[in-house]
Amino acid sequence: MSNVHKNQTISFRPSPYERKEIEARIKASGLSKKIFYTRSCLYDRICVVGKKETVLPLVAEVELLYHRLLDLEQNIFSFNSQEIIPKDVALFHDEINELQEDFTAMLKALISLLDSAKYLWESKEM
Repeated sequence: MSNVHKNQTISFRPSPYERKEIEARIKASGLSKKIFYTRSCLYDRICVVGKKETVLPLVAEVELLYHRLLDLEQNIFSFNSQEIIPKDVALFHDEINELQEDFTAMLKALISLLDSAKYLWESKEM
């Protein structure tokens, strides 16, 4: 099946007890496994572990996205000073769409992470 590209697989190895719990939740939800796993990964709360090892990769990822945005900006400015070629416009369009998807996914993850960690800076009302 050439020219057929499937989506990537994500897998993990739960313990036997965790597997039983997951299967019970899937059965109780009435959803298919694929939809249950996808919704669980995307919409469940993120458990925040406030360690340097957790934060540094996030900072590196945001810096990488920032540099990609700067590179794209530089390419667009140099592109404006040259003659317009339709294939170049399509290339920039694809690059902008990919960058937008990457930024959106990272920002959603960061917002969710910060929402889960807000107890660290919110004052406790008594």
